[in-house]
Amino acid sequence: MFFQHIYDKTLAQASYFIGCQKAGVAAVIDPKRDVDTYIEIAKANNMTITHIFETHIHADFLTGSRELAQLTGAGLYLSDEGGPGWEYEFPHKGLKDGSIVQLGNLTFEVMHTPGHTPESISFLLTDNPASDKPVMLFTGDFVFVGDIGRPDLLEKAAGMKGTQEIGAHQMYASIKKFDALADYIQVWPGHGAGSACGKALGAVPSTTVGYEKARNWAFQYAADEPGFVQYLLTDQPEPPRYFAMMKHLNKVDRPLLTEVPKQKKLSLEELKAAMDKGIKLIDARPKAEFAAGFIPGSINIQGNNSFATWAGWFLKYDEPFILLADESQLDDLTRKLMRIGLDQVLGYIPSTEQWAKAGGSLQTAAVISLEEAKKRITNNGVQLVDLRGASEYNAGHIQKAEHVFVGTLPEHLDKLSRDKPVIIYCQGGDRASIAYSILAKNGFTNVSNFSGGINEWVNTGEPVVS
Repeated sequence: MFFQHIYDKTLAQASYFIGCQKAGVAAVIDPKRDVDTYIEIAKANNMTITHIFETHIHADFLTGSRELAQLTGAGLYLSDEGGPGWEYEFPHKGLKDGSIVQLGNLTFEVMHTPGHTPESISFLLTDNPASDKPVMLFTGDFVFVGDIGRPDLLEKAAGMKGTQEIGAHQMYASIKKFDALADYIQVWPGHGAGSACGKALGAVPSTTVGYEKARNWAFQYAADEPGFVQYLLTDQPEPPRYFAMMKHLNKVDRPLLTEVPKQKKLSLEELKAAMDKGIKLIDARPKAEFAAGFIPGSINIQGNNSFATWAGWFLKYDEPFILLADESQLDDLTRKLMRIGLDQVLGYIPSTEQWAKAGGSLQTAAVISLEEAKKRITNNGVQLVDLRGASEYNAGHIQKAEHVFVGTLPEHLDKLSRDKPVIIYCQGGDRASIAYSILAKNGFTNVSNFSGGINEWVNTGEPVVS
């Protein structure tokens, strides 16, 4: 058997390439949208991709299953569980609980494991030449390392009222199925630490059934279904705004993007004309560079591992936008955007240099130190705003800080004063830089960014309240 774990650290998303070397055929589970990765693996190992599996209709990324199928001719093997409303709306080979799919000498058995979503399935793999016992379980968003999939996304992200309680009880039943498996079976989940698909995902890529039975919190509620449901639904992180669109696009027959686009370099005139029309400029530079000088009206979303997630909070799927990024970053940023379906890139500019040389003004951010923040907070007369998620804020924040989550800041500008001084902070400054740019874009001139955030505050011995 050939096996390769492919991990997109930007979305903490795992996909899998599994092949039968004797037959020269391979399957991919939950592929990301820039599918050249899998085609290159197949070519390097003299294999043909013949099967594409999905564990469920994903909410956190735009799957590349159909792009990969178009390029390779592979069959799409997708869940037919979940009932009305959970059907994929394009041709595929439907899978039910107990379905068997043969791939050369490898056997995949389908387990229906609802809870995260009604149609969720897991794949139990047997490597027949080595053993007649299953050796691996691909769980998608069912069981993670140290956690399980959240059942509240359909309600919170997709607006499907009344589904989270039902999903939590379904998850409890699915856990019983998992509990019946042999302890030695390897578990390969769909996500790792940092994903918004759970609240306490482990950092290692895989686990075993036995380890999860012993250490995963979910199995400590074996005889307490109400307690299980309550714990599962408590303190889940805010689901990114783009999740609802992913649910839709992964289900319907949509336009395909079978290669990574090349971005157009815009002239100064094209940039100005676009911004005059209200087209957003996303500045992907590091926060310190942005603070030192930025084009008025631009939004700072740094091109790091969280780039796609925050872009999905602040960009709409039917609007074009412009990138400010060095040319060396473009392929990486484009791939990150592709993975959540943000394809409407009008073009890019490489820096602020052209703007400044033509006489355009640059704004600077008011970034303050820990000592300055302490002085202003002590003297009162300021509004202190914590931009982190609700569970982070509840776990510990600076005294008198109000909570306004950065992801919903554009809808809650009225919560920030335009008269008295405002200090914003987050964990380590990244989200505060986003917020500062949004506030500046909306005419706030009274805001200071305590960029060190809670990390610096706590590390220097300052107190927090919960």
